[in-house]
Amino acid sequence: MDFLTSYQQRIAASLSAFNYGKTPEGLYNPIDYLLNLGGKRLRSVLVLMGCEAFGTDAEKALPAAKAVEVFHNFTLMHDDIMDKASKRRGAQTVHEKWDVNTAILSGDAMLIQAYECLNSYDASQFSVLTKLLSKTALEVCEGQQFDVAFEQRTDVRIDEYLEMIRLKTAVLVGCSMQMGAVVGGASKKDAELLYQFGEQLGIAFQLQDDYLDTFGDAASFGKRIGGDIAENKKTILVHLAMQLGSATQKTALQAWLNQVPKDETKKIKAVTQLFKDTTADQATLNEVRIFTQKAFESLDKVALGEDHKQRFYDFGRWLMERTH
Repeated sequence: MDFLTSYQQRIAASLSAFNYGKTPEGLYNPIDYLLNLGGKRLRSVLVLMGCEAFGTDAEKALPAAKAVEVFHNFTLMHDDIMDKASKRRGAQTVHEKWDVNTAILSGDAMLIQAYECLNSYDASQFSVLTKLLSKTALEVCEGQQFDVAFEQRTDVRIDEYLEMIRLKTAVLVGCSMQMGAVVGGASKKDAELLYQFGEQLGIAFQLQDDYLDTFGDAASFGKRIGGDIAENKKTILVHLAMQLGSATQKTALQAWLNQVPKDETKKIKAVTQLFKDTTADQATLNEVRIFTQKAFESLDKVALGEDHKQRFYDFGRWLMERTH
């Protein structure tokens, strides 16, 4: 996956001095701080890949890639406030390093800047790209609201959870693919098929994240293992354990989910074991495979050369097999 590194470096370089010299510094420094914390930049990479796949130089898609990356980080800045998170990518969150008001205002500015990044495109492409980003932005907000509401519910169904992660995570992956295709000159049909590819891949990506939060390696995953369990998050593992477990196992799991112990180690260990005993761990990996295969079925229909398709296949398999 060497080509990913090349794309990531290109995007990082374009963001390294995103707000250089702008004032007031209290507004713009927090933005640059978050953008330069790194991250996989997978969504913006997909914009460049989508553009190149249709024979257009990725340089033309760089403004759209930056729009996606800035928008994504805007959502992270505000999510961290809502989650009262102290760490992001191993560093202090913006609201912890500065304060909540700064994080709100700087996040608002990032949303505006995301749209400004698209100003370099001609009127026809600008119209398509901004409509797509607006639709996606609203869906991400809907997904976040569902996520917040689900924290207070005990009757959330698997299909509701999957719809929540589709909105909160997957639609931006689909948007990234479609924006790249639009800039690259793809037909409307092919651009929409790439959106479907990205959306299904985005669901698989989040399910894999759910799995890695419990069963990943702390050194490569970049955050503590078992965080979702400690925070009582009802991830796909919880849903599948409740679906597949015996009455005794379901009762035990629910009891642990109702607890907030001072020492979380015992809780994490017990719930992890329940995920194994109910086979929720293997069922989750199977769901990752199912949604990845759905993504590939959409990709199969795109009018692209096999070389370009192979890159997307390789990317999808890498996401499915990743450990971080």
